[in-house]
Amino acid sequence: MDFSKHLSLLLFIVSIFFDSTNGASVLLERAQESEFTDWMVGIRRRIHENPELGYEEFETSKLIRKELDSMGIEYKHPFAVTGFVGTGKPPFVGLRADMDALPIQESVEWEHKSKVPGKMHACGHDAHVAMLLGAAKILQERKSEIQGTVVLIFQPAEEVGGAKRMIDEGAVQNIDAIFGFHITGVYPVGTIASRPGAILAGSGFFEAVITGKGGHAAIPQHTIDPIIAASNVIVSLQHLISREADPLDSQVVTVAKFQGGGAFNVIPNSVTIGGTFRAFSKESFMQLRQRIEEVIVRQASVQRCNATVDFLSYTHPLPPTINSPSLHTHFKKVASDIVGPANVLEVQPVMGSEDFAFFSDAVPATYYYFVGMHTDSDRHSTSVHSPFFTINEAALSYGAALHASLALNYLSEFGINLPNTVSEDAAHDEL
Repeated sequence: MDFSKHLSLLLFIVSIFFDSTNGASVLLERAQESEFTDWMVGIRRRIHENPELGYEEFETSKLIRKELDSMGIEYKHPFAVTGFVGTGKPPFVGLRADMDALPIQESVEWEHKSKVPGKMHACGHDAHVAMLLGAAKILQERKSEIQGTVVLIFQPAEEVGGAKRMIDEGAVQNIDAIFGFHITGVYPVGTIASRPGAILAGSGFFEAVITGKGGHAAIPQHTIDPIIAASNVIVSLQHLISREADPLDSQVVTVAKFQGGGAFNVIPNSVTIGGTFRAFSKESFMQLRQRIEEVIVRQASVQRCNATVDFLSYTHPLPPTINSPSLHTHFKKVASDIVGPANVLEVQPVMGSEDFAFFSDAVPATYYYFVGMHTDSDRHSTSVHSPFFTINEAALSYGAALHASLALNYLSEFGINLPNTVSEDAAHDEL
């Protein structure tokens, strides 16, 4: 691999012997120091002003590398087009943040509004990078105390499945556990939220072309109407949820695209429909996929039409995000030390999806959580992927401190029992 042409991994030494009894609160105090907070806020705003889409995060990568250089952290880059990698000794624990922006025109008028027309950090990835750099700074300040390796994963292209490409290139090889997070306006600043088991749904997309025979709307008997066929298909797809899915196994099928015809008095030759389907288990997801195709093809044939179904493999269907039960116990303990037990919330599964889920096929234990950021005045003000999305920057210190503490305490609690502690031959040097 040519490292000069490929951002995402950084390794450095962390201790197995971390004192968790008071260390977590010390890390939060450090992250909330005004100088530290101002530094993270500055990074987040610079990234926000210059958003880059998936696999185009070159300036974002450059900014991150500059900060790592200033901390004295070694790395190699790039990785998966805009990532980087370093070396270290086992055991390994991963901390991940995504970096890409969205093709959205920002509508928020403020001093640090996006300077790139049609692009915006509307999902909080700018905050995620700032928090992971904050965690890196905290960990680097403690590196003399510790041994083992924390793998910082600055991942490109979350919105288009960048995690899978990193895995395919060996980015998480030998990592024993990995933690990911997402900022959210659903929960108050100072709270952390997660759950064991399924936390985010698996998702896929489909598009179907239903073909009949067009003609004049005044003589429908001479046509085979694909609009009628498509309408019946859409209704039948909803029966997959109401009559085939277990009511206790949440699933969704949504048809969000319907295109056909261009005149009021002409029945078209074909209609295109498309949508998304979601489920919380791989089994339910694959069953739903199979039945969507069967229903579309067979229901179209009832109306004398033909149908073809495309599941758009280039969109990288996402598996469900499943949190390890053992890591949930670890998470609750560490998060309680950071924000207090009352501020560690257990959430219901969310039908949104994340390419962090791909890591579960490559890493023995994975865990994903939410960092709350709303205040009483802005609760639920805007959702992600909105041109009005904003960040409460007071939340950055919580994400930085918790990410760092999860890694430190993980190595302290589990490190000596991990298989990668047996030999240093399993280090990331081969990358």
